Amino acid sequence: MEAFIIEGGKPLSGKVRVHGAKNASLPIFSATLLAKGKHIIREIPQLLDIYVMLDILKRIGARCKVDSSKVIIDTSGVNQTDIPEDLMGQMRSSIFLMGPLLARFGRVTVTRPGGCAIGERRIDLHLKGLEYLGAHIEVKGGYITCSAPVLQGNSIYLDYPSVGATENIMMAAVLAKGKTQIKNAAREPEIIDLQNFLNSMGAKVSGAGTNVIEIEGVKDLRASDYRVIPDRIVTGTFMMAAAITSGEITIENARADHLDAVIDVLRRCGVEISIESDIMKVKGPKRLRSVDRVRTAPYPGFPTDLQAPMMALLSTANGASIVSENVFDSRFKHVNELNRMGANIQVDLNSAFIRGVPYLEGAMVEATDLRAGAALVLAALAAKGVSRIHHIHHIDRGYEKLETYLKQINANMQRVNL
Repeated sequence: MEAFIIEGGKPLSGKVRVHGAKNASLPIFSATLLAKGKHIIREIPQLLDIYVMLDILKRIGARCKVDSSKVIIDTSGVNQTDIPEDLMGQMRSSIFLMGPLLARFGRVTVTRPGGCAIGERRIDLHLKGLEYLGAHIEVKGGYITCSAPVLQGNSIYLDYPSVGATENIMMAAVLAKGKTQIKNAAREPEIIDLQNFLNSMGAKVSGAGTNVIEIEGVKDLRASDYRVIPDRIVTGTFMMAAAITSGEITIENARADHLDAVIDVLRRCGVEISIESDIMKVKGPKRLRSVDRVRTAPYPGFPTDLQAPMMALLSTANGASIVSENVFDSRFKHVNELNRMGANIQVDLNSAFIRGVPYLEGAMVEATDLRAGAALVLAALAAKGVSRIHHIHHIDRGYEKLETYLKQINANMQRVNL
C-alpha cells in the first residue's frame, strides 16, 4: 500500500503543465470501436482508469500501445461484445462501451459498472436512450444485454443532463439510420471533445455544448488521429493549490474557458488570476476570503469534481461559507478527514457549513475517493506540520503522478510504500 507524505506550509511557485482530460479520453477510447483501423489518441494521461479501459479493449480483441502521452488503438481485431466482469467492476466509465459495441456489432453484454463510492449513479438514462434507438434490453442475474440488428434514429429527451448517457447515445446514434436528436443533453467540454472526435472519423454530429445535440447517421466511419483537451479538473486543482498555500504559479496547457464558474468563485475568495491564451497565472492572497455559497451543478455550473478541493480551500478562509452538493449524494466523505486536520465543517443534508480556521494541522488521513483525496492533498499542502494520506490509489485514478507535478511547483511531497 502506498501513501503520500506531505510537509505543508510552503507557498507553491513555478510552472506546471496540465495533462489531457481523463473524462474526455475514456469515451473517446470507447468511440474507437465504431471504426476498424488504427486510431492515434494524443495527450493521454497515464492513469489507472486509462489502463483499465485499455485492458478491457485488449480483452475484446483490440491491440493497444502506449507511447508516452500517445495511445495507439487498433480495433480491426475486435471480436467480442461481452465486457469482462472483473474489469467492468473496477471502473464506471466502462459503461461507455455499450453504445459503440451495440452500433458496430448489434449486441453487447455488460455488468453494472464500478468506480468511486460517491452516491447513486444510475444507468437508467443510458438504457432509455439505447431503447429509443431500437435496442432490446434484458437485465438478468446482474448482467445487462442490449441487442439491435439495426439502430434507428429518434428524438430522445433526458430527464437529467447526464454526461455519460449523452455520450453513450451519441456514439450509438452515429451509425443509426436516420437522424437522432438528444434534448436536455449534457453540455460539458468533454461532450464537445467527443463530438469533434466522432466528426474526425466521418460522423455528422452538431450541437455539442448546447442542450440539443443532433446526429445524422452514417454507414461507416474511419480511424482517426486526435488530441484530447486539457483536464479542467486537474487545472482547477492546481489553481486551488496555489490559492490555499498563498502561492503563485503558472499553469500551461490550460483552458480557462472551461472553468468560468471556478474562476468566478476563486476571484471572490481574493485569488488573482490572469489568462493569456492557454496560460494561466494564479496568485493566492495571504488569507482567503469566505464566500456566501458554492453550489455544484451540471456544466457550466460549478463542477462537482471540484467540490471537495473547494471545501478544503474554504476551510482556511476568513469567515463562514456554505457548499451545497446538487449532483451526487454521499459526496461529503472528506469532511471527517478535513475536520481531523483542524477544519470546522458541519453537514446538513446536501450542504456543508464551513467556518474558516487560521490554519490546518498535519494529520494521518484517508482518501475515501478520488476527489476527496485531492482535497486532502490541498489541505496537507497548506497545513502546519506533516500529513500522511492513505489509500492514494483513489487519487491515481484522476491525477497522473500528482506528487511529480506538485513537486515541480515547490511542494514538499513524497510517495512512500507502507
